[in-house]
Amino acid sequence: MNEIRSLALACRESAPAIAALGSAAKAALLHDMAASLDEHCDDVLAANARDMVAAAAKGVQGAMLDRLRLDEARVAGIAAALREVAGLPDPVGLVTRRETRPNGLVVERVRIPLGVVAMIYEARPNVTADAAALCLKAGNAVILRGGSEAIHSNTAIAAALHQALRSHGLPEAAVALVEDLSRETMVALLQLTDIVDLAIPRGGEGLIRFVAEHARVPVIKHYKGVCHLYVDRAADPRLALDLLIDGKTSRPGVCNALETLLVHRDVADTFLPLAAQALRERGVELRGDQASRARVPAMQPATDDDYAAEFLDLVLAVRVVDDLDEAIAHIRRYGSDHTEVIASRDEAAARRFVQAIRSAVVMVNASSRFSDGGELGLGAEIGISTTRLHAYGPMGAESLTIERFVVRGDGQVRHAESRARRQ
Repeated sequence: MNEIRSLALACRESAPAIAALGSAAKAALLHDMAASLDEHCDDVLAANARDMVAAAAKGVQGAMLDRLRLDEARVAGIAAALREVAGLPDPVGLVTRRETRPNGLVVERVRIPLGVVAMIYEARPNVTADAAALCLKAGNAVILRGGSEAIHSNTAIAAALHQALRSHGLPEAAVALVEDLSRETMVALLQLTDIVDLAIPRGGEGLIRFVAEHARVPVIKHYKGVCHLYVDRAADPRLALDLLIDGKTSRPGVCNALETLLVHRDVADTFLPLAAQALRERGVELRGDQASRARVPAMQPATDDDYAAEFLDLVLAVRVVDDLDEAIAHIRRYGSDHTEVIASRDEAAARRFVQAIRSAVVMVNASSRFSDGGELGLGAEIGISTTRLHAYGPMGAESLTIERFVVRGDGQVRHAESRARRQ
């Protein structure tokens, strides 16, 4: 495992050069990375075509194949995300709090880079650029360990980013791409406690659990997105239907897609048949409890496993609940702390829902699909944390920094006997 340690050490040695960059220098670097990606679009697409052929031959399909696929519009979107991150406020050096103590000490809390971030992800080539951009914006170096399905795409994207680093006189090792994709190498990377400051896995539940179980470095975890829409008795039915259709069908293979619909019994007779028709027209399979199936007989029976499932497909679990408290209890039992939605015109009900649900993102009359760093103003998103560490929810550049204390004094000492006589 000497190779992965050498790569990580080179990344660590490059970190001070990145941390020393000012806001303007980082913005210029990211703009040039975007331009380099535009320039090498054909190379990236050719590499992605190789990955797509190999993935299809291995039987990869569905959501994973969709995440792997690139076209000109998606490459342009990746470049646009780089430019958006370049335009975001620089979190490094931000003073989040300042106070003067009774003894005259000025105590500040200041944001600084983490150092070296290890990003571990699956068949998502856009993450190569997104993670690099956000880590660099926050003054960090980054180690990128993508999935084998996207190796050619990731290599082509990293080559474009490296070109921009070279043009700015910065070490390529600041964006280090792991080429040995064996599990043994990944485990070795996750145990480099003297080099890696934080690991962020992004992918399926199996990958994230593997990382969490084998890491000795701190890990941001997000196992799955079991997202609920609760349609309250005071919901606007047309608004609720729009949230349901967008949340379930716009892109079912992502973690902020809806997986369960909860409907208050007082509106179930009218809302469920309307919702079932709209969803069937869009190819969604419904699995419901007895009360739901009584209103929509064509619905399949739901099991406990269905209510705990992240389908990542055009499948939706449905349940009729007696009241808001039963909806909250259901979410507490089956939810994954990702994103929950209430549709209601009753402000008291919405307030109770927000207070009672502890998930990283809670939506009131808005689609679960907005649970995304870009949509919430973070620029590109490096991941979503459902772990209550220093970051919770969608993570942008600020989440890749930490606060430290800077204390300014004028000779204050804590103990009087420590004070030297002043002439």
